[in-house]
Amino acid sequence: MIDSKNKVNSIFFRNIIYLVLSITVFFFIAVKKSDALPHEWVGVPKSEYGEQLWDRQSIKRNEDGSVRVLSKFIPKTKSEITKDILYTMDINCFEKSFRDVDVSIDELNSNFNDLADWQDPNGDKLILSVIGQVCRVEN
Repeated sequence: MIDSKNKVNSIFFRNIIYLVLSITVFFFIAVKKSDALPHEWVGVPKSEYGEQLWDRQSIKRNEDGSVRVLSKFIPKTKSEITKDILYTMDINCFEKSFRDVDVSIDELNSNFNDLADWQDPNGDKLILSVIGQVCRVEN
C-alpha cells in the first residue's frame, strides 16, 4: 500500500514539474516573439562599402516637419568589429540633409540624441539614396 502511494506521489510531482517547465518555456518563447518588431526593409543601390536599407514601417513625421526612419547599414566585409549597424535617422527632405539620432548594433540598446547636428550627405550615395526614397514615399 505504501509503495503504490509513493509511486502515485512520484508520478504526480514529476507531472507537475513537466507542466511548470512547459509553461515556462512557452512563456519565454511568447515573450521573445513579442519583442520582435515587424520591419519592411527597402534597399537602395549598393555601393563599394556595402548596402543600406531603410524600414518602411518605421517612417514617422517629426514636429519640425522632418522625417524619422530606421536604417540599417550592412558592410561589404563583415568581421567581429564590422557588424550590421542600425541608425535612427531624421531626414530634412527640403534641404536633403540628415542627422543620426541613434546608432546601435541592435534595437534593444538605444540612446536617442535629438540634439544631433544636421549634416550634408557629402555625396555619399547610400545616404543620398535613402533620403531620396524616404522623401518620395513620405511626400
